Amino acid sequence: MFALESAMDELAVECGLDPIELRLRNEPAVDPETGLPYSSRGLVACLREGAERFGWAPSDPTPRTRRAGRWLIGTGVAASTYPAVQLPASARVAVDAAGRYRVSIAAVDIGTGAWTVLSQIAADALAVPVEQVQLEIGDSTLPQAFPAWGSTGTASWGWAITDAAQKLRARMRDEHGGTIPPEGLEADGGFAGNPAAQQFSMHAFGAQFAEVRVNEDTGEVRVPRLLGVFAAGRIVNPKTARSQVLGGMTWGLSMALHEESVLDPRFGDYVNHDFAEYHIATNADVGEIDVSWIDEEDPHVNPIGVKGIGEIGIVGTAAAIANAVYHATGIRVRDLPITLDKLLP
Repeated sequence: MFALESAMDELAVECGLDPIELRLRNEPAVDPETGLPYSSRGLVACLREGAERFGWAPSDPTPRTRRAGRWLIGTGVAASTYPAVQLPASARVAVDAAGRYRVSIAAVDIGTGAWTVLSQIAADALAVPVEQVQLEIGDSTLPQAFPAWGSTGTASWGWAITDAAQKLRARMRDEHGGTIPPEGLEADGGFAGNPAAQQFSMHAFGAQFAEVRVNEDTGEVRVPRLLGVFAAGRIVNPKTARSQVLGGMTWGLSMALHEESVLDPRFGDYVNHDFAEYHIATNADVGEIDVSWIDEEDPHVNPIGVKGIGEIGIVGTAAAIANAVYHATGIRVRDLPITLDKLLP
């Protein structure tokens, strides 16, 4: 995405077009790679809402025209996309005579809010208050599921939990007249794949905007403002979703300005494999980050309409910052991170 969205910005400059206008004029009707229609595609809405919220000014395209003292000021934009994938998962839902539900799945919470959102999804599927749901995760003896990677967790685990919950409710209705038997009841559920993936191209989308300041004497880059607007299907929990995307954008900032692996060619080993020498963004690097999303319903991506949000916050941020650095300085950086030496005469 860094290479592609940097090239899009360079193309816009060569064409004399605003980079948002360039993207709007070339919005595809189908996925150019597969020829499949999109299950949903909210990129245009994200670009337009993001431009309004950010205060995007297409009338100011010339580099090195805005400054505050010795600081050159620039703004940049980039689109984001990440595939909406689900991996096979299974789950078990049980209920006891007192109406307490136990939901079991070999998922994991790495700090992204899985404990919260999976409990919410289960309660919604069971039509009971979330207080009646006890979630069991983080144990390989539980019903099998893939780990948390590739922005697949909530979509995959939530689908399996929803399927098991629906089967439990069906058993209660068909076998016990809608009541819970004294010995309790349980049901297993899950899925092996999404058949709609053969008919639709499924992605989350976003638009990310950056304002940078570059010191004319030292080449120091500061990012006082980032903004991201995303189209990621149904947002189960706005608070945890905002935190996750905010963290992703911070990660993208880190990618743009700091992160670099240094390889020792003699041994094929990385020499800066600790946090003393591998630099990452810290609080002092992060200014204002504005995160929002558009309302998006996708009936094809999975039964709960969820797309992953783990990576979508990351992938466009570095390009937006690099494009803003070009606007500020007139220097196009194609090799990350954007270090001081790349911006000095």
